[in-house]
Amino acid sequence: MTSFQLKIVTPDGLCFDGQAEELIVRTTTGDMGFMAGHTNCVAPLGMGRATVVVNGQKRYGACIGGMVTVLDGAVSLVATTFEWAEDIDLPRAERSYERAQKVLNDKSATDTDIRLAQARLRRALVRKGVGTMK
Repeated sequence: MTSFQLKIVTPDGLCFDGQAEELIVRTTTGDMGFMAGHTNCVAPLGMGRATVVVNGQKRYGACIGGMVTVLDGAVSLVATTFEWAEDIDLPRAERSYERAQKVLNDKSATDTDIRLAQARLRRALVRKGVGTMK
């Protein structure tokens, strides 16, 4: 299968820089896939699993926020947060999930507390789901 240049970066640094055969990410409007020869584009990222195929092997990551661009055949994924499945701390994700649930079940929680807890819950669910795909 033909490959393309893929770079995955976050504010914390470089996560991947090499050749890939396929990338599938969650955008704000749904999943989007990229292969060699993809047309130039820009798309905002949502929260979800990223699948990267390198040498026929799938590798998974939790990707939260940012953007993906294709320019002249090279794909750049600039994520707010990106963690490879094998790097996800599942007990930490579970604790974050439980803290969010506690706030959401608290009748005295403010609207701001609820919105923050909902975002934490979504992030924790993505991380827990991807973290089991090691």
